Amino acid sequence: MIRVVNRVLLALIGLALLCAGGGVLARGLGWAVPAWWPYNSPHDVLLSDANRARYRSDPWFWPIVIGGLAVLVVLAVWWLLAQLRRARLAEVLVDSGDGQGALLRGRAMESVLADEAESLDGVARANVRLTGRRSAPSARIRLLLEPHASPSESLNRLATETLTRAKESSGLSSFPAEVRLRAARHTPERVT
Repeated sequence: MIRVVNRVLLALIGLALLCAGGGVLARGLGWAVPAWWPYNSPHDVLLSDANRARYRSDPWFWPIVIGGLAVLVVLAVWWLLAQLRRARLAEVLVDSGDGQGALLRGRAMESVLADEAESLDGVARANVRLTGRRSAPSARIRLLLEPHASPSESLNRLATETLTRAKESSGLSSFPAEVRLRAARHTPERVT
């Protein structure tokens, strides 16, 4: 939902800026603009001589204004690129042995990795997300360990069994993974 709101907000801001810039450009080229437009006379300017000369004695003013606007432009471009970036890997290129390869859905591979990780002793829940490129994926794995689980043993089995099997079955030369472990909360047991 937040991605949709971000994209709609970004589109509305872009549309407003495009309309304002188009109006200024149209007036500058001598085209007709609506009567309510603030700069509708051929002699109107965005910054008058008096406004530009007002801060001439302060040498810091114009570099600060230009620097602030440059920072705003960089932040707007960064925000736009962040909206277009995919958070998940949509597909993985699997080496099929014929030289062309096959495509495996990223969500399917995530689901299989999560199921196999949850089948390990001591793992209560697993969450897997694939990132990277389709020819060189990497995994971000979050494991919720049961109270009796040994973190080192669970991590070792995940690396030697689950991740090795995924790497070999997909024909990848390497399959890096970032694993985060968290212990499940449990109620204390009473001994009588």
